[in-house]
Amino acid sequence: MPRAWHPQAMLQRLYARVLALAAAPNAPWWLAAVAFAESSFFPIPPDVLLIPMALARPHRAWRLATICTIASVIGGAAGYLIGYALFDQLARPLLHAYHYDAAFARFQDTYARWGLWVILVKGLTPIPYKIVTIASGAAHFDFAVFMAASVVTRGVRFFLVAALIRRFGPPVRDFIERRLTLVTSAVAVGIVGGFVVLRLL
Repeated sequence: MPRAWHPQAMLQRLYARVLALAAAPNAPWWLAAVAFAESSFFPIPPDVLLIPMALARPHRAWRLATICTIASVIGGAAGYLIGYALFDQLARPLLHAYHYDAAFARFQDTYARWGLWVILVKGLTPIPYKIVTIASGAAHFDFAVFMAASVVTRGVRFFLVAALIRRFGPPVRDFIERRLTLVTSAVAVGIVGGFVVLRLL
C-alpha cells in the first residue's frame, strides 16, 4: 500500500537536502541556483545555504551575500516574466500548488495601492518573494523600477545576514534562523519611514 503524500514531510526532506548542499564542493553554485529559483517557484529560501556557508567561512560572507543578491534579482526577473506573459498558463497553477491563492489575492489589492513600497517592504518580510515578482509582472509594473527595488530589498536581507555572521559568528545562528523576519521587518519599516521623512522635508 503506497504511503500517503504529506506536503509538510516532503518540504522537510527538501529542506534537509538543500541544507546538505552547503558542504558540497560547488556550494556557491548551488547557493546561486537556490537564490534564483526561490524568487519565482522554489519553496526553500537561500538563507538555508547562506547561513552555514558564511559561518564556515566568515571571510567569504560578503561574497556569498553578493552571489545571493545577484542570483535572487535575476530570478526575480524570471518571476516577473512568468507573471507578465505566463500568468494563466504557469503562475496561477504555481500559486495554487503552494496554496498562495488567497495570499496572492490580498497582495494584489495592496499592490494596486502601493506599488513600489510593496516591493521594498514585502521583499524583507514573510510574504514569499515569488509572490512579489509574479504580481509585479501580472500588474505590468515598470520593470526598471522593479529591478532597482529588488536590488535594494534583496541586498539588504542577504547582507544583513552576512553582517550578523561576521560580527557575532556561530552564536548568532539561532537568532538569525528564528528572528530574521523580525529584524528585516524592522529594517523595512525604517526604509519606508526614511522615504516618508525625505518627502516631508
